[in-house]
Amino acid sequence: MRQQKLGYLTLPLLIAAAFTTQARADGETIAVFTKNQTNPFFQTVRVGADNMAKVLNAKTLQYIPTKPDSIPEQLSQIEDVVVKKPSAIVFTPVDYKAMVPGVEKINEAKIPVVNITDRSAGGKFVSFIGADDYSLGLETARHLLKTLGGKGNIVIIEGVKGSLTNVDRVRGFNDALKENAGAKLLASQPGNYQRLQALQVMENLMQSNAQIDGVLAANDAMAVGAIEALDGANRKAQVIGINGTKEAIDAIKSGKLLASGDYNGFAQGCLGTMMAIRALRDQPVINEIVLKPTVITKDNYQPFDVPLEQRSCPTFEEASKLGGK
Repeated sequence: MRQQKLGYLTLPLLIAAAFTTQARADGETIAVFTKNQTNPFFQTVRVGADNMAKVLNAKTLQYIPTKPDSIPEQLSQIEDVVVKKPSAIVFTPVDYKAMVPGVEKINEAKIPVVNITDRSAGGKFVSFIGADDYSLGLETARHLLKTLGGKGNIVIIEGVKGSLTNVDRVRGFNDALKENAGAKLLASQPGNYQRLQALQVMENLMQSNAQIDGVLAANDAMAVGAIEALDGANRKAQVIGINGTKEAIDAIKSGKLLASGDYNGFAQGCLGTMMAIRALRDQPVINEIVLKPTVITKDNYQPFDVPLEQRSCPTFEEASKLGGK
C-alpha cells in the first residue's frame, strides 16, 4: 500500500520537491523510450514522465515503435536519438538482450540513460527503476486461486516468449499453482501482450477445454481479450491481468475482471525522469528502485480510479523509501 500512496501525492508536496531539485539548471530535453502504443501500461509510463518533466521545467521527446516491440525499429530510433543528442534518455528496451548494442551506442555518445521497467542485460545506466515481476505474478495468481478455493482448471496466457517480464510473471503464476494441489494447469500459451491475440488464444483454448475456471493473463490487455472471448462464447471464468490500467479498473468495477496486479507504471515514468534530470543537475540519485506489487480488486480499486493527468509524482524523499539501493 506504501507504493499506492506514493503515486498520488498532493500538489504542495510536489511543488516543494520541484523547488528543491531545480537548483542548478532546467530546460533539459529527456528522450523517453517505451515499447509500444498498444499496451496501455506504457501510456501510464509516458504520462508519468511528462508529469515529472513539467514539474522540473524540462521537456520530453517520446520514442515509440510504430510496430509493437519492434527490435529493428527501436535500434533505428536509437540511431536517431544519438544524432539529436538529448540531455538524457529514459529507456525501456523492447528486448532486454537484443537492445544491449543500442544501449552501448548511447553510452558511447555519453548521453546519460536511466533504465526503467525491463532491466537491460547490459550497458551502463544512471539508475534502474522497475518492479519485481515474479512477485507481481505470484501475488496476483494467489488472489485468483484463493478466490477459486485453491482448485479448478486454469489456463495461462503469456506475454512475449523469452521476454524478461514474461518469464518472471509466468514463473510467479506457476509457483502459485504449485501451492494449490487442487488446481490444474490446462495450458500455457503466448498472447504476446496483445488483446486480439489473447482473444484468439482464449477462443482456441475454450474449443479444446469444456471447463475453464480461471485465466492468468500476463497483462491487462490480454485479460480483456480473454474476457471478450468468454463473453462471445457465453462462458464464465475468473480472470486476472497485470498493469492496473484504466481499462482493467473499469472491468474490475463492472465485475468482469477479478483483479489486476499493478507495479505503478506512472511512478516508473516519474522516477525514471526524475533520476535522469537529477543526474544532469549533479544532484544525488537512487541507483535502484524496485517497486512492490499491489493486487487491485473491487475492494481497493478507488485510489487507482483517478485519471492519469490528475495524478502527482512521488518526491525524491518519498522515492528514497521505495526500496532504493
